[in-house]
Amino acid sequence: MPVSRANGIDIYYEKSGVGSALILLHPIPYDHRCWLYQIAHFSAYFTTVAIDLRCWGRSSKPTTAFTARDLCNDVMGVLADEGITSAIIMGCSFGSKIALTLSIDDPDLFKATILAGGISGTQHNLLPHIPFWREHAAAGTIAEGHRMQLLKGVTSWCAETPIGRYLIDTLNDHGNDIDGASSARVFEALLDHDLTPHLAGFKTPLLIINGEHDPAAPGGARTASLVSHAERKILPGLGHCSFLEDPAAYDAVVEDFLRRQGMWPQAI
Repeated sequence: MPVSRANGIDIYYEKSGVGSALILLHPIPYDHRCWLYQIAHFSAYFTTVAIDLRCWGRSSKPTTAFTARDLCNDVMGVLADEGITSAIIMGCSFGSKIALTLSIDDPDLFKATILAGGISGTQHNLLPHIPFWREHAAAGTIAEGHRMQLLKGVTSWCAETPIGRYLIDTLNDHGNDIDGASSARVFEALLDHDLTPHLAGFKTPLLIINGEHDPAAPGGARTASLVSHAERKILPGLGHCSFLEDPAAYDAVVEDFLRRQGMWPQAI
């Protein structure tokens, strides 16, 4: 099980395939397993590296305060450990914000950026999540709270299907391992993280994908409007985690984008 300790804590990740690197950063409160369909598809063409952000999945769960920069350094530690000096980066929700931050900071390393959700400004509307996790931990209902938040990532029609129920149950299977204080720290780190001042000069190829019913769609539209060359796609009928609800539609949009950017390799 690969673990990076480059930034002083354990960051778990899984690597599949051979070829150029494709970095996958999950939304909260999911973990790296939410990318199972993308790993299956894209690892035929890339080396996929799916990372558990700190506080989630199998990564360390610090309860002391940290910053968005710490989250970024965790990812960079994984890349350093793996000797990755060139990559495409893809993230969803908070994962997309970390992906965009890293692309702004190091455009020579990150050759293309793909964001599901795509909010780049402050997110004070998420302030209630901080007491949410702490209160569920205190009440001994952390797994129930985790499931509630997982369900917000997909549309109700998806969650009610057999495969949808299976996916949510699977992602919730470690719900009792979540540390409420640690989970709250992630929101504290990212609430004021504002990337909009950096977008006018952003040159990296950028694709933003929103589901039709994605609550992050207005933020994705705003980000796209601030980057002159950004491409934005709306996937009909889907929610926030469109890549999990309809992986074939999502993957086709990503593949088309990368082909047009000249970044699609031959199958291994």
